Amino acid sequence: MYSIVTKLVAASALLVGASASLVPAKIAERSFEYVVKPKIFIFSMFPPEADVWYGIKEFNVLALNITVPGASPLFPDAHCTSNGDICQITLGESEINAATTVSSLVRYKRFDLTSTYIMVAGIAGVNPEVATIAAVTFARYAVQVALQYEFDPRELPANYSYGYIPFGATNNFDYPSTIYGTEVFEVNQNLQKLAIGFARKAQLNDSTAAIAYRKKYAVSPKYKAGAAPPSVIACDVATSDVYYSGTILSSGFGNYTKLITNGTGVYCTTAQEDNATLEALLRAAVEKVVDFSRIIIMRTASDFDRPYPGEAATTNLFYADQGAFEPSLANIYLAGVKVVEGIVHGWNKTFAHGVNASNYIGDIFGTLGGTPDFGPGSIFNDNPILKRNSVMKRNIMKRSSKGKRNLPVRLPL
Repeated sequence: MYSIVTKLVAASALLVGASASLVPAKIAERSFEYVVKPKIFIFSMFPPEADVWYGIKEFNVLALNITVPGASPLFPDAHCTSNGDICQITLGESEINAATTVSSLVRYKRFDLTSTYIMVAGIAGVNPEVATIAAVTFARYAVQVALQYEFDPRELPANYSYGYIPFGATNNFDYPSTIYGTEVFEVNQNLQKLAIGFARKAQLNDSTAAIAYRKKYAVSPKYKAGAAPPSVIACDVATSDVYYSGTILSSGFGNYTKLITNGTGVYCTTAQEDNATLEALLRAAVEKVVDFSRIIIMRTASDFDRPYPGEAATTNLFYADQGAFEPSLANIYLAGVKVVEGIVHGWNKTFAHGVNASNYIGDIFGTLGGTPDFGPGSIFNDNPILKRNSVMKRNIMKRSSKGKRNLPVRLPL
């Protein structure tokens, strides 16, 4: 009996060893055959934003985990449902992390993102002149507000309102005369409206601490929106690596938002990644890897960007119990899941073929075609960049470098 058992064990070991030697090759082969083509991809920036999507009843994005080369070393995997319809990835905080992760993701061959809707879903600071803590916002414009000259205000003459001055200008209120290209992005307003409609079906979360903190803003009529209960609204997002607080800085960035968008942008939420994310997506759109008309920017408000009257800016940022961090995270899920379900359930009827944009979409240069309704106008003769590479430099040099406000604008060659 012992000899028979020994022989069987030995034979089994040989069989297992032989099978194991074949497995890696099969997995490697399948990994290149299996391409995931999501209907929607959720972009989180840091773990608390990502965690709201895990273990929920509506869908399981942890069913399929795919390591993305070039993603953040802290968050190396994209997570998807078993059928690949819904995916989520954590980009990492700040502009560099966001741009690097997105650039890596869109070029990874395991994904086909040509028809994917991309939803940035994160928390943000909020302007009490426009919205309140725990609110859910959807942006049309993303503005890189800190892409300016900066001075310590204590070293500026009294006629300056704050320490940021547009590039090429000498005061706070002149249109920038040097344009880098990432100052403003505009996304599909018709898609924004659909997303808002889905999100408004949600019952938003709130807290007693947030309710109490909002009341402190009611003393000023201009902060009426900040004192109101949370809701779902359309307003725009500011991008800055600097995590700032205070009425002077926030008002200055609000003025810059209106300036750079020719009066149409509404400074509302403050984040650290969105212009970087959009620039990476725009460059991918040039290569037809993603569809720029399928981008949604959703930010929920975790804190006010400025103090209430009589409160110190440092208190507002460092010490005040605003009570909105947890509700803002909850509202990413509560509002966001309605958007996800709306797109997935309405795929065949509405979303598979795309939502036509009636507004301009793209960057300040007109890289994807069309003429921006802000900035100096298209530098590519209203044609996509890929069709104009051979004449781009000549056209830039020949065209009149005037902005929408008829101011000289210096463009990079």
